[in-house]
Amino acid sequence: MTNKKAVLYCRVSTEKETQDTSIERQEIELRAFAQSKGYEVVAVFKDRHSGYDIEREGLLELLDFVKEYHIMNLFIQDETRLGRGNGRMAVLHLLKKLNVDIFTLSDAGTIKLNEMDTMLLEILAIVEEYQRKLHNAKIRRGMKRAVQNGYRPENNLKDRGNVEGRERIDAPIEQIVHLREKGMTFEDITATLKGLGFQISKATVHRRYKEYEEEQNLKN
Repeated sequence: MTNKKAVLYCRVSTEKETQDTSIERQEIELRAFAQSKGYEVVAVFKDRHSGYDIEREGLLELLDFVKEYHIMNLFIQDETRLGRGNGRMAVLHLLKKLNVDIFTLSDAGTIKLNEMDTMLLEILAIVEEYQRKLHNAKIRRGMKRAVQNGYRPENNLKDRGNVEGRERIDAPIEQIVHLREKGMTFEDITATLKGLGFQISKATVHRRYKEYEEEQNLKN
């Protein structure tokens, strides 16, 4: 069954009162457009902000909303409402990843991108996929190096009866110190711990290790 729920996004470039009429007209026209296509409008998001700026409250709320409620249809006046320049391509890419269909009033239907835009979106998708593969390869390499150096994660994780039978903690200082003493970089340590299920950043690994060093210096 087709998802017939949709959201609207309206944007004007400034906060001037003269733009109020424009943004309200966008909403009225888009509501009528969506309804004529048989869609139910469940939310409207608005911005009074430059399209070159990606940090727009309405846009960010829109992206969160469609992701959380699995809304697959977006109605806008024209593609420039999503943004200008590189910002527009970034938003188009994010919406494509969320499988959102975009309808524009100017196209009287689904958005019609030119050949260059289509090619750029395809390139972005390919680059992102390879970044994911490289990230996973780095995690596997880190885990392999750790095991080769004598690290045994099963000895450092406690059974709590969950699906994997292991307890996850955010910043395992014992493991960080152990891997660091094996000569691993903070980046490799982070990748290794992520592969073991720890939700931790390189900055946190570095900070926790420095805190550990300071504690040891004070004791000595």
